[in-house]
Amino acid sequence: MSKVKLTNPTRWENLLDDPAFKKQLTEDVLENYVVSQRWYGGKSSTLKYLEISEFFTIAHKGDHFYGLLLEVNFKEAFYQHYFLPLGFVEDKKAAGDGLIAPVQLGEKTGYLVDALYLDSFRKVLFEKIIESHPVEGLGTITFHAGEQLEETEYISSRFLGAEQSNTSIIFNDKHIIKFFRRIYSSTNPDYQICRYLTEHTNFDRSPTYTGSINLNIVKRHDITLALMQKLVPNDGDGWEWMLGELKTVFSTLSRKHIDPNTLPEVQLFSRLKLREVPHEIVDWTGLDLLKRIRTLALRTAQFHVAIGAERNDLKFTADKYNGDYNVWLKNRLLYMFQNRLNTVENNLHKLKDEALELAQELLERKNEVRARFIEFDWHHMKGERIRIHGDYHLGQVLVDGEDFYLLDFEGEPESTIRDRKVKQMPQKDLAGMFRSFHYAIYSTIFEHRDQLGLPIEDLYKAGELLYKYLISIFLDTYLHHVHNNNLNIGYQKEVNFLLQFCLLEKAIYELGYEFNSRPSWAIIPLRGIQSIMNHKQQKV
Repeated sequence: MSKVKLTNPTRWENLLDDPAFKKQLTEDVLENYVVSQRWYGGKSSTLKYLEISEFFTIAHKGDHFYGLLLEVNFKEAFYQHYFLPLGFVEDKKAAGDGLIAPVQLGEKTGYLVDALYLDSFRKVLFEKIIESHPVEGLGTITFHAGEQLEETEYISSRFLGAEQSNTSIIFNDKHIIKFFRRIYSSTNPDYQICRYLTEHTNFDRSPTYTGSINLNIVKRHDITLALMQKLVPNDGDGWEWMLGELKTVFSTLSRKHIDPNTLPEVQLFSRLKLREVPHEIVDWTGLDLLKRIRTLALRTAQFHVAIGAERNDLKFTADKYNGDYNVWLKNRLLYMFQNRLNTVENNLHKLKDEALELAQELLERKNEVRARFIEFDWHHMKGERIRIHGDYHLGQVLVDGEDFYLLDFEGEPESTIRDRKVKQMPQKDLAGMFRSFHYAIYSTIFEHRDQLGLPIEDLYKAGELLYKYLISIFLDTYLHHVHNNNLNIGYQKEVNFLLQFCLLEKAIYELGYEFNSRPSWAIIPLRGIQSIMNHKQQKV
């Protein structure tokens, strides 16, 4: 790692005033650092160039840092923006994992560092949130303290752990601040929804909003840099919890010599109360798992009711289906479907056996799938659209004893920031969670099939049956609560139609990730697509 030499001696406080250094910094240093980070989202694209689109300073009690807004341009003719705070230290050990590059500032030798790795920077940010005073400069940085923030001083901070797209830091062992690395020229939906739930609803099963950092620059509005929430007690996320539960469920299948072919069937999208679940199923799965699914359904329904009840704030008021939404939805889905078809065609050589057969079947039925999307007619929809989670799955809930917290309202990673804020059918969140159930079931089968000692066909049979029972219990609880609390999501035919519609969308969406990351798992969304297409289509 070579040192960056400035053409003229300079001070840290006016570092980026030097054009020659700024050019060297972007071309020789920042580009290498950014592309090596976990939160960099352009790994599958070809970088063209990186530049500093904006920068601002944060000075506090003698400490001085820079906030960089980086624009990464790709040869595929699109760009992304990232937030990188910059600090300077003379001691290499102080830089830790945030070391960017050695640098010579006049007569002073030291290191450029990602400032989030510096305790002094984290202290400055926390104190400014407590003070809630805007910092005027090139842009206005707004530090906001929520009504629930009771802290008066900075004590400590530590990283939560490795993350894929953001950086989260725990402050004073009471609050967690999520720093959004990839940023957008708009408020982040996670900040927007979290703050709304805390300040305007009684929904208490999501982390409480306690503060934020937003930036306003000419021609851009309220770029969300960070969101602070109360740290909630938890036993891990829903995905790990479900895998543990399902391991027991499938082990019981083997231990009790249960033949899946003799278990009572249930129709997809049935509604079942716990007392209506056949005793053979309860004996197999255990009652606790079914009760927890019911609790998760209730929390999901309470979230939708809370966010769909707004009558004044237009960002959250419910909307009817209309022609504009109809056009937006179809264009988006048809584009996504064609993209996935291309992906499947280009990756058939990575598949074998059943996965290959399912992929070929999808290609043969592509017009039938496309017709499902085209047949969406807003004139038939009597329910309402609301703001939703948008990327709802087991990994987006925390387990709290027998209960759950909902979190991470950023929305679907592939979607634009505008699309993530579009009011949509709440069934899309249900479909996301149901597809997550499906993934957890198949992940368990793949991971433990050798220990279970059962034919793979029997495991698949049991998995599909369990999937339908989990959905049936979830739906009964969810629909009972939303209907009793006057959330208009339509009557039964409309609910079922939209569930099928959204499940198909989610399964097709998943194909992109699987073919790019782990083609051997493509069988899961492919099986999901086949199941939905073979299920009798609900008419509205």
